[in-house]
Amino acid sequence: MTVETSPEAQLEPSRQSSLGTAAARNLATTAKSAPQMQEITSRWLLRMLPWVETKGGTYRVNRRLSYSVGDGYIEFVQDGTDVRVIPRELGELALLRGFDDDEVLSAIADRCVQRDFRAGEVLVERGTPAERIHLIAHGRIAQTSVGKYDEEVAVATLADGGHFGENALVDSDARWDCTATAETAGTLLTLSRADFEAVVSRAPGLRAHLQEFRSLPHQRQNKHGEAEIAMSAGHTGEAGLPSAFVDYELHPREYELSVAQTVLRVHTRVADLYNGPMNQTEEQLRLTIEALRERQEHELINNREFGLLHNAAFKQRIQPHSGPPTPDDLDELLSRRRGTRVFLAHPRTIAAIGREFNAYGLYPDHVDLGGQQVPAWRGVPILPCNKIPVSKESTSSIIAMRTGEDNQGVIGLRQTGLPEEYEPGLSVRFMGMNEQAIMSYLVTTYYSAAVLLPDALGVLENVQIARRRG
Repeated sequence: MTVETSPEAQLEPSRQSSLGTAAARNLATTAKSAPQMQEITSRWLLRMLPWVETKGGTYRVNRRLSYSVGDGYIEFVQDGTDVRVIPRELGELALLRGFDDDEVLSAIADRCVQRDFRAGEVLVERGTPAERIHLIAHGRIAQTSVGKYDEEVAVATLADGGHFGENALVDSDARWDCTATAETAGTLLTLSRADFEAVVSRAPGLRAHLQEFRSLPHQRQNKHGEAEIAMSAGHTGEAGLPSAFVDYELHPREYELSVAQTVLRVHTRVADLYNGPMNQTEEQLRLTIEALRERQEHELINNREFGLLHNAAFKQRIQPHSGPPTPDDLDELLSRRRGTRVFLAHPRTIAAIGREFNAYGLYPDHVDLGGQQVPAWRGVPILPCNKIPVSKESTSSIIAMRTGEDNQGVIGLRQTGLPEEYEPGLSVRFMGMNEQAIMSYLVTTYYSAAVLLPDALGVLENVQIARRRG
């Protein structure tokens, strides 16, 4: 027997026979996560640096006496298509280091001639007379020479701020010992020996400075520029032995602890009424400390006073041979120091390293670091650090460093035992409550980094990380 239903009955919604989930959630405590934060990263730099206790807030780096030769980078100013060297920046040249007569330096800068070059152009030929210095405002230049068996060998790659041909200004018999070829289009400034001598002839102070430069005790330096320790070896009989002492720098560098601070505010109503199952004040403090640690790592990389990118010695800054980061580039970075402990690179740079290695048919090794497998090259881990800048031209840097006091490497500086210390080197102080019933906490961390020897830290600069088409 069939029972027919009317169309109206078919359209009636089914009646709810039990409590719905939307209403039930009002009477239940749901499972929930702690507050999440996208800013948190692995912060490998903070984990890899050996932290040294810094009482008194200052760390002094004592070194053997060395003679600075002033082989730094030179900066320029640009006005449209015209480029000029900043006169004071000429003090980065070895023969002008320490010379501070602005009028004379301006006269030298005014005699620099701009030259634009194109990719593939040969700027100087090996063996030809060297009559002028070249200051690179923009572009990349490869220096090559001839090997033992007449093959062409790469000597160096120079880029923005670099220079070559300094001896040409003071040596009339100077010849180019390398061929310089432009790998990209760019601009450089040249200064001829004749123009330089014209300025010297009218500047007695500069003449005296150059005479003093020529009289530097080069014979008393080792290959690192340190004061030589005289000794005798291989002698027989009762030969007279030289006397010696180890001289120190009279004014060693001192690193003062830097500070990162913020004031955390929490309303008492939130802390009183909404404190379970999670402690609101503790969660607010946890996220604040995470942000503070992120800023700490950023400063350790980028701060102009103690940041790693700004404190790498000029001789420890190198350029990639072709732009992208190749195995040869990483090998050259490794060869500049003993006992390299770690590479640091932006995650996009690490991806570029992987692409280039694959193009060579190579695959990075992996090493165990605290129970985590990380990529490595020659046994040195390659760790991500998103605090290393990436330029708008998609170039970045790769940092290599030796770490630890015992290894004369890079160290982190901090002071523990602070009042109301919450973590090592970080304190949380209650500052009281205002008339709006808001509690305030001062969160503070003190830190810095020190490079004990110049070769402890190296940087591969201007690494091209964009994916090439084709």
